[in-house]
Amino acid sequence: MRFGKISLAAVAAAALASAPVMAESLSPSVKAVAASKVKRAGAATKEESKLGGGSGVIVAVLAAVAVVGGIVIAAGNDDDAPTSP
Repeated sequence: MRFGKISLAAVAAAALASAPVMAESLSPSVKAVAASKVKRAGAATKEESKLGGGSGVIVAVLAAVAVVGGIVIAAGNDDDAPTSP
């Protein structure tokens, strides 16, 4: 059973290591055909979002509050007494 696990792990590692090489080895004509078939289409919207472009600011402020809160909680623990007698 142990040999089966080791061999399965080796095969998985080889597959993960060779995947970029195999993807890069495609001929340029195959890449061009594959790229020409894929077209990106955006969804049509009637009106603009109510949040506008300011949603990134809200996320940044919440992240800053979380970081500061974590620092305060970590620094506020002054109980250094051992729990065992």
